[in-house]
Amino acid sequence: MEYNLPSELVKNLAFGDDAKSKVITGVNKLARAVKSTLGASGRCVVYEDGRGKPVITKDGVTVAESVVLYDPVENMGATLIKEAARNTVKDAGDGTTTATVLAEALIKQIDTAIADGLTIREIKDGVNETLDNVIEYLNNISIDVEGDMLKSVSSISCNNDAELGSIISEAYEKVGKNGVVLMEESPTEDTYVDVVDGVQVDCGLTSPHFVTNTEKHSCELENPLILTCSSEIPNVRKIQSILEHVIKNNRSLLIVAPVAQPVKAALMMNKVKGNIKINIIDPPGFGPTKKDAIEDLAILTGSTVLNEELGDDLDLMKPEHLGEAELSVTSDKNTVLTLEGMNDDIEGRIDELNMKLAKEKNGFIKKKLEDRLATLSGSVGVIKVGANSKVELKEKKDRVEDAIYATKAALKEGIVPGGGIALLNASQKISTSQAGEVLLKALSSPFETIMDNAGLKLNKGMKEGYGCNVIDGTFIKMIDEGIMDPVLVTKSALKNAVSVALTVMSADCVISNIRIPDASN
Repeated sequence: MEYNLPSELVKNLAFGDDAKSKVITGVNKLARAVKSTLGASGRCVVYEDGRGKPVITKDGVTVAESVVLYDPVENMGATLIKEAARNTVKDAGDGTTTATVLAEALIKQIDTAIADGLTIREIKDGVNETLDNVIEYLNNISIDVEGDMLKSVSSISCNNDAELGSIISEAYEKVGKNGVVLMEESPTEDTYVDVVDGVQVDCGLTSPHFVTNTEKHSCELENPLILTCSSEIPNVRKIQSILEHVIKNNRSLLIVAPVAQPVKAALMMNKVKGNIKINIIDPPGFGPTKKDAIEDLAILTGSTVLNEELGDDLDLMKPEHLGEAELSVTSDKNTVLTLEGMNDDIEGRIDELNMKLAKEKNGFIKKKLEDRLATLSGSVGVIKVGANSKVELKEKKDRVEDAIYATKAALKEGIVPGGGIALLNASQKISTSQAGEVLLKALSSPFETIMDNAGLKLNKGMKEGYGCNVIDGTFIKMIDEGIMDPVLVTKSALKNAVSVALTVMSADCVISNIRIPDASN
């Protein structure tokens, strides 16, 4: 008789309060490290990277990602809170520290409510119902960004660095609401904006094997040739001549086309081996707009769209059919192409679309035409970040990246009073059940943390929209003084904090790997 071999990993099981207490301890440890960075008076954190080098940062998600706790159960708690920060970054690009602070506070309130006799089911229902009311409140008080508000949002996200805030707001003013803003290292010590023609395509990475920048998890190709095809590339032989041309001329290649899995696998293998610099993205658009979207991209890049279904033969593809760009950056969500300049074909296409837009009455089609116009006439603002040292550069880049996302979020959905005031006001204005009070009590935690970091006495008796300027300790109307947060960031931080906190407190059993010391030591 044969038996299955036992698992090499021995597990430890913890139940009930024993399980939760250690998880909560891990949450508190991580939150304590992260929350010290919140607000204008927040402090920097110095951590040791994997190579033993010190890194200084004030970015919440960077601090969180640096933490790995020795106790496996405590580390689970910390890891779960990291998830709230990661999801907030993914949704809004900023608000990671707020999400962490809210999650910690909500876990404490849920723990207290359970001790007072409420069940986790009652708490879940009450918290989720109250969450909907808070989101509705935030939407109602949000206002569109106007005038100097843009500069204020970007400055706050840069940790009240007015100079960096001005540079970022300048970038968005130049590229417009539909433009794209990126960040690169400056060749000098100066930080400035460089605006170039470009386009953002809503097609992201098709495989992590194409990643060239592991820190940003993106694929960056310099001066790539661009192949556009609306029909599937069934085998490598179809594009063999193009691949040989790319390799021979030491160029990179961006393929915008549906690609059969064996072709993708072969190209990924050659990319990993260093034989070719290549990336593959899906064609933009969907349904009836797909054909127009890829044709727009072809006009922008100077390529020819090939389609075997319409009689084109991919075997006959020549280098002249390829387009090009100065830079291609593909992230999980999209691809940004930096172009050399506008050509007559683009201008003709824009004129054609404007004529169609003037005649079109269907709302859906008008929206698609407007999106295509924004794509064709868009530009890319590149913020060149410079500093006096590598340590300063890393910290500065973290702040600029957060501010870029926050500014974009503000332009998208508007802003609310900053400094934790919007959530504090929500807790004062909303009436709810006993279970819902669990969430309302946690909403004041960002405001309290900001005040604590500034060494100021708490004052919750302020009028709606009024708060504290932690720089001079005066109480003011927040938006009038330029202290504001993008509503998208606030909502995202709150939603992710609620999701993680409820998940953590619903657990009644924790299974962890037992760490056995090495006998040789």
